[in-house]
Amino acid sequence: MAAGRAVKAWVLALAAAVGAYAQDYEAVPEAPRQGETIHLRAPLAARTARLNGRTVRLFPESDAAVGLMPVPALEKPGDYTLEFLDRGEAVLHSETVAVRDARFPVQRITLAPETAELKPAPGEMEEADAFRRNVTDVRFWAEPFALPVPGCQTSPYGVRRVVNGKPTGSYHAGIDQRGAAGQPVRAIAAGVVRLVRQWSIHGNTVAVDHGQGVGSIYLHLSKFAVKEGAAVKQGDVVGYVGTTGRSTAPHLHWSLYINGVPVNPGQWVKLQACAAAKAKR
Repeated sequence: MAAGRAVKAWVLALAAAVGAYAQDYEAVPEAPRQGETIHLRAPLAARTARLNGRTVRLFPESDAAVGLMPVPALEKPGDYTLEFLDRGEAVLHSETVAVRDARFPVQRITLAPETAELKPAPGEMEEADAFRRNVTDVRFWAEPFALPVPGCQTSPYGVRRVVNGKPTGSYHAGIDQRGAAGQPVRAIAAGVVRLVRQWSIHGNTVAVDHGQGVGSIYLHLSKFAVKEGAAVKQGDVVGYVGTTGRSTAPHLHWSLYINGVPVNPGQWVKLQACAAAKAKR
């Protein structure tokens, strides 16, 4: 009987230890919508995390490893296995993440022929893609993020674009905010300016690396307020609202990238649709 009680106590202790170990792993939210970001936390032994073929780095922070897993806007809703991996890519822990349908609407846009037919400048798409994919070791950002301009939202993230009556097959990878020409555009978080470019499609563009896979980009600017390599704090002016590139009127388009994927800024900052703002007047 004593031996039986000892074995039972050992099993209970082992179960408690395993349970405590499992609780060291966090993925928030557990049921993200398309376009959202999952905040990850794990023991220091975990070096990366993997979800549906996408692997992201985890970074040591005090007594844990932390990172961010983006859920693309076009990810098919359903259950996926999230895995935490060690240095040798052995799976330390796995759990189920349920991706929910964000039900993005369709947006119809009319562009003048000369605007619709604009072609990228040489290297424009390649440089923008390289910026999105760059992951640096130092974290400059801290939550909460701040809006780059105070204006309301004229076009949300994720809408499926129909341009001049023709489906483009793409979606809006950022946020459009109302802004007057010349209005200051401010960095949403601290970081380092990586790109200051005069481009054809994006227009005058500033891109800021916030560190550890987080980046933001600001398009259609009338002019710049920073140079490449400059360190900026949250709220520093990086440029001014304009209508350069593929744009129909002065406004700010900005995007938030997490480990190379454009995600919904609405999860990180408080945004109000212009229609809702007008209704409150």
